[in-house]
Amino acid sequence: MMADFPTNDVMTDSPLPNTDSAPPARPARHAGRRRNPQAGQATRQVHPAPQRQQPHPVLEQLAQLYPALFGETPRPLKRGIFQDLLDARPDLLESESLKAALALHTRSTRYLSVVASGQQRHDLAGQPVEALTPEQVHHALIEVFRRRQNRSPEDLRPKLRQRIAQAFEASGLGQEAYAAATRSRDESVNELTREALAEASSRAARDEALLRAFEAGGQPIESFAAAYGMGLPDTQRTLQRARVRRNARP
Repeated sequence: MMADFPTNDVMTDSPLPNTDSAPPARPARHAGRRRNPQAGQATRQVHPAPQRQQPHPVLEQLAQLYPALFGETPRPLKRGIFQDLLDARPDLLESESLKAALALHTRSTRYLSVVASGQQRHDLAGQPVEALTPEQVHHALIEVFRRRQNRSPEDLRPKLRQRIAQAFEASGLGQEAYAAATRSRDESVNELTREALAEASSRAARDEALLRAFEAGGQPIESFAAAYGMGLPDTQRTLQRARVRRNARP
């Protein structure tokens, strides 16, 4: 997601997986054919399980030099990090191998998942220096969803809609501005985004109504939560969320 190695390069706007359709039927075996168990064993022996891909040596080196950025839990990288690394360690890092390593790193699901969380970009000292754009967070969310949906029998779209709604609320943009900033060539992505924005709008209206009822009632929050059949922590979070939205209005 950085200027040197934008993670958007791996987001091809291919259609979202269609989990509504049933899997294709398996062809029936020939009635007169008997299965040979020894042949099956031989076939399994010919095709062993694929070995885990070895990490790029430069990425291993970067994880040792900058564990806060490239360690077990990576962080979004500031724009221009490529040149910063070359300037900081000219004795150890070579341009082409570093470029290949960073491209591999910023396209990994592990890195994209961190970008999708909306964290700020970090410099070599591990300090946050700039925010990701709403479209960068959104694109990372979609790409991580695509990869996980391809491996999961569960329909992950409801979870993705919830994550998009959260990203929208954190962006500070209005619905039209967010939809325009995150518009995709894949219409199924746009439809999912519209659904998420509608859900966010409905939740915001419910939160505001609850806040108004609390302010008008004059009850202690414990009594208010009990009267509405809500737990106290959930009531506190909802009211605080509504106050934050209200204060953010122009």
